[in-house]
Amino acid sequence: MNNRRSVLIALGAGALTAPLSSFAQPQGKVWCVGFLSQQRLESFNYGAFQQAMRELGYVEGKNVRYEARYMAGKFERVPEVAAELLRLNADAIVVGGGAPTLGAKAATRTVPIVMVGVADPVGAGLVASLARPGGNVTGISSISGETGVKRLDLLISAIPNLSRVAVFFNPANVGYEIPLRPIQAAAKKAGVHLVPFGVRTWEEIEKSLSVMGTQRVQALLIMSGGLFGTYRRQLAELAATRRLPSIYEAEPYAEFGGLMSYGYSVAESFRRAAVFVDKIFKGAKPADLPVEQPTTFDLVINMKTASALGIKFPNAILVQATKVIE
Repeated sequence: MNNRRSVLIALGAGALTAPLSSFAQPQGKVWCVGFLSQQRLESFNYGAFQQAMRELGYVEGKNVRYEARYMAGKFERVPEVAAELLRLNADAIVVGGGAPTLGAKAATRTVPIVMVGVADPVGAGLVASLARPGGNVTGISSISGETGVKRLDLLISAIPNLSRVAVFFNPANVGYEIPLRPIQAAAKKAGVHLVPFGVRTWEEIEKSLSVMGTQRVQALLIMSGGLFGTYRRQLAELAATRRLPSIYEAEPYAEFGGLMSYGYSVAESFRRAAVFVDKIFKGAKPADLPVEQPTTFDLVINMKTASALGIKFPNAILVQATKVIE
């Protein structure tokens, strides 16, 4: 089993350093961090963020308190929950995904917002540019289009004569079509027919999986999104039960029986979010903190699932793996 390796670098990292004079914190100040999650709070994301905060010297109950809210995929509740966090005097709000971040920004233009995993923050109107966000939002973006194309390439390389691939996306996600377009273009170039399924609920996921046999689908590609993360165990297990080779964005899917996962480390992104929060609490302005992008990615392969599906990975894929589940 190989070790994971994930590295994030800042665009214009020098801007992350605020003047020393701004680093003085109010004596006895207990900072309040609002945490808006699309996944259950016991997920690795929240734990990774809290651990990073502890490493930065923040002790819950002493100099920081957390107000964490779990959305359960109900994006319509974002304005309500964001307003609640503001009433609780959050000094900063950490939020994952495009729709929740837009909702948080609509609720406040003054309280700092640290986003995680937004595919196109400039196109979504969240920041003016990656290097100079210019408002109250900064954080870590994602590169969903490129990773989606890579997932398709991995499926094509792993499955001989692959001709029809289903792709799950959530139409409720802001800008979902942005990462979908390069996947469609890559599929067309490779001579693979892409079968899109727009799903908004677990019931729609189940229904779509049940009809894939009639669509002659040979493999499944899952795009990024909080809906899929919320049901990652159920989704990976059901796809495996239906003997459908599938590739996902993060390691837990592969651990739950998915064939492969490929993507940036979400946990590491939330650890980086803690660094942004620390900088802000020490006087830096979100407008001046460059948005970071992931630069290296993890490929996780589940060999047990591969064996059950009769798939033998070529060495060209195996040598790329950062982790192999035997």
